[in-house]
Formats: sequence, structure tokens, C-alpha cells
Amino acid sequence: MGKITVEECIVDGMVIEGLKVITPQVCGDNRGYFMETYQYNDFKEAGIDVVFVQDNQSASKKGVLRGLHFQKNYPQDKLVRVIKGEVFDAVVDLRKGSKTYGKWYGVRLSEENKKQFFVPKNFAHGFLVLSDYAEFCYKCSDFYHPDDEGGLLWNDPDIGVKWPIPEGMELTFSDKDTKWGGIQNYTMEHNI
Repeated sequence: MGKITVEECIVDGMVIEGLKVITPQVCGDNRGYFMETYQYNDFKEAGIDVVFVQDNQSASKKGVLRGLHFQKNYPQDKLVRVIKGEVFDAVVDLRKGSKTYGKWYGVRLSEENKKQFFVPKNFAHGFLVLSDYAEFCYKCSDFYHPDDEGGLLWNDPDIGVKWPIPEGMELTFSDKDTKWGGIQNYTMEHNI
């Protein structure tokens, strides 16, 4: 595991099992830098034994908030990172029986810090763009199924994500992201 550093994610004194922040080793000189963003053996040694089948990339402007999204019947492990700009990335644990069910965790991802966020299956996921522009990349362990998409309201008070929204920032959402229900609705629908 010499090429990556792996941090556990802790909320309320409890480790959120499987959720990890990964910092790759960056080798740089006067020409620029090189880093491995994913190497199966290093990740497996860190407890992330996942086969990724799809890579996605999105571009967004400042104030865009995407999420909180999940796949209902075809959940995906995700490895996310930012290659341009900066975002605040947030997840909510939706794993039935988890000690941290309903808890959220957030991390800043940027082209400068080069951190990656490993998000296991059955987490809702979203991000807020903090820079003028951001490009966001993510690997997924299952294919996207458009009819399988679910979500939670980004500002559900029962979750309480503390989005770092600077004063005066105007938020931009997709229509669907303003219509999701809260975690109490999700809990009732899934008998949790």
C-alpha cells in the first residue's frame, strides 16, 4: 500500500465501515507530476476489493449541488475524485443494520489535494461545487440503470448535512434534486 494513504471516516466517534478517503502518492518535478489514481492491488490491500465497470465524468459551475443520489436495486461502489476545481462531497449511510445508518460524512476534494473518496454500495451521494468550475470523475462497480435512481433531499433536517455554502452563493439544482423525500420516508419505504 506504498502508493496510497487510506483514512477511515469517523462520525460521532464511530468508524463508518467501508467509507474511506484515499490520498495517492504524487511524484513531481519541474516537468509536472505523475500519480496512480487506481491500482487494484493497492486498493485490495486497503480493503477495497472492487471491480469497476464504468467511469463517469461531469462538469459543473460554482453553486451546483448534485444529490443526494443512489441506485435502489443495482447499488454501486464508487471511487470519486476531482480533476479540476474543488467540491464538497457528502454521503449518507443507507445500509440496513449499519451502526451509522442515517449518518452523513463529507470531505473536500480538489485538483490540489488529489484526494479520492471511496463510497461503498448503499450510500446516498452528492456534491457541491465550491470553485468557479469543477470536473468530477468517478468509477462505478455496476452500470447505471436510469429507472433505478433514488435520492434524498439535499437539506433534509433529519440528516443535517452541513454543506459549506459561502454567504451569497446561489445554488443550482436539477428539478429532481428539489423533489426527493427525506430519510424518514426512505426508512418507512424500506422497513428500516
